Amino acid sequence: MLYASTRGKYDPVPAAGAIKMGIAPDGGLFVPTRRITLSTEDIQTMARLSYQQRAVKILEPFLTDFTTEQIRKAVDCAYNSASFDHPEVAPLAELDEGLNVLELWHGPTCAFKDMALQILPHLLVKSMKKTGENAGILILVATSGDTGKAALEGFKDVPGTAIMVFYPEKGVSEVQKMQMVTQEGGNVGVYAVRGNFDDTQSGVKAIFGDTTMQRTVAEHGYKFSSANSINWGRLVPQIVYYFSAYADLLSRGRLKPGDEVNFVVPTGNFGNILAGFYARQMGLPVHRLVCAANENNVLTDFITSGTYDRNRVFKRTISPSMDILISSNLERLLYELTDHDALRVRQWMADLTAKGRYTVDDITRERVQTIFWSDFADDTATISSIKSTYHRYGYVVDTHTAVGLYVYERYRRTTGDNRPTVVLSTASPFKFNASVARALLDEEQTAGRDEFALLQMLSEFSGLPVPPGLNGLAERSVRHTTVVDSNQMPNAVLDFVIKRKRMRVSL
Repeated sequence: MLYASTRGKYDPVPAAGAIKMGIAPDGGLFVPTRRITLSTEDIQTMARLSYQQRAVKILEPFLTDFTTEQIRKAVDCAYNSASFDHPEVAPLAELDEGLNVLELWHGPTCAFKDMALQILPHLLVKSMKKTGENAGILILVATSGDTGKAALEGFKDVPGTAIMVFYPEKGVSEVQKMQMVTQEGGNVGVYAVRGNFDDTQSGVKAIFGDTTMQRTVAEHGYKFSSANSINWGRLVPQIVYYFSAYADLLSRGRLKPGDEVNFVVPTGNFGNILAGFYARQMGLPVHRLVCAANENNVLTDFITSGTYDRNRVFKRTISPSMDILISSNLERLLYELTDHDALRVRQWMADLTAKGRYTVDDITRERVQTIFWSDFADDTATISSIKSTYHRYGYVVDTHTAVGLYVYERYRRTTGDNRPTVVLSTASPFKFNASVARALLDEEQTAGRDEFALLQMLSEFSGLPVPPGLNGLAERSVRHTTVVDSNQMPNAVLDFVIKRKRMRVSL
């Protein structure tokens, strides 16, 4: 399997090359050059397999320059009892007949990003060896909260790598911030950025595209790569849990082979739901992928109208991991739905850069609407969804999952579609406990309490234990305190690599 750039100006490379680089040198994103398909019988067989076995089966055809044993070893290193607190890794909770929640937050950082970022370091290190790379790999990450901690946890002290995470100073929850700024590891750096996530993400992309920066960093012994979902090695493991959820429904007798399902995905950067699109392309019987947005509803407007327009007020919400106006992975979808027309994709991305908006042609818009449906929830609706989910099912959800459940109800009422549905739960309710606790507890109980006090209160109310990754977080030592403007991010990178070089010399 080879991977081509969505911009069409870079020769296709094997999986190891795509994973090592993260983003293509022409600024595009790597995508597979041919479609992988699984039969109904292949999917039915997965019902009898463990999550780890399902992962190997899905990853093999995409990683053809890796041996089966190498893939199996990476999978076993990622998805085990030391990292995930549930034996099924991504368990499926049934709330009602036809309504299921896929819990993707049982990893070390309590968010769905662990599903990919526990395996990506293993794939990346092996990719470096396969491509004969002697330089160290410097991972640059822009995060709206969850990717940062998951990437730091995955890459800390991994030989041959270093990682820098940039997050919007006031755009993450206190728990998310403390998870990052207390991160241990000799190869990690964490930086707050004055601005929002889009400022942060644009800053990282600019660094990737700066050839002078690339040369300077290389002089200090590093090459850039990414742990964001722009890296195919981050995206492809996410395909696995769509098949796994379907296989679980088969094994429980909730579906017959070939029955269609819907997936509802809380979405900001479009990577999570794009993995569902690739699963659908592979033959998973998906009727609709429902894109659940918050008030930064740029994706809802695009799916509805065919116009992507980021020229709008950026809103900070109680579902901050979705506070995004530039959804990078949408570029991959456009490339796929235009039959790999890189020229059109380049023009749309150029329009986005120059004008902040673009409009796709009618055929592409119709193809989008055939597969996707979208709506959004504001903060009031999100709080209401947390309350109603608990009152109806006795089930506690975080703010992002609450957005998904709210949009699911809107979808059912609007379309009348009662097919079995899986809502992706992207974070533990404890990760966004301030909003969850205030939705479920009396206002007098929560008044004046910080997020760390509310952790314990939510645990006592729900009867659920505080996850190990969050327990005692307030008492951990803060190790990273640097705050930069977005235009200072390149200097931060240079300071980091110079410091790393000095450390290596002193050793």
